[in-house]
Amino acid sequence: MSWGKIGLFVGGAMFGSAGIKGLSSKDAKKVYTHTVAAALRVKECLMTTVTKVKENSDDILAEAREINEKRAEAEKIDDTSIEDLTGDVEL
Repeated sequence: MSWGKIGLFVGGAMFGSAGIKGLSSKDAKKVYTHTVAAALRVKECLMTTVTKVKENSDDILAEAREINEKRAEAEKIDDTSIEDLTGDVEL
């Protein structure tokens, strides 16, 4: 083994242990906590928006079905009135 490879290994181990200490420090934990809190706020905002869109689409669908039902009833009435008129005519 060469001294260069050993030096790289020791340097990597020291850098790794320093990195772990840095990642587990109080300041780093504060950053993680604030980041997660921001992500939760974003999630809540998105869920609120999704709920509003779903409610609006449900309302639109209900109104569209109501319009189609009224239209079908009107067409049914028109069909029966035409039949009534043709039944009275004698040829």
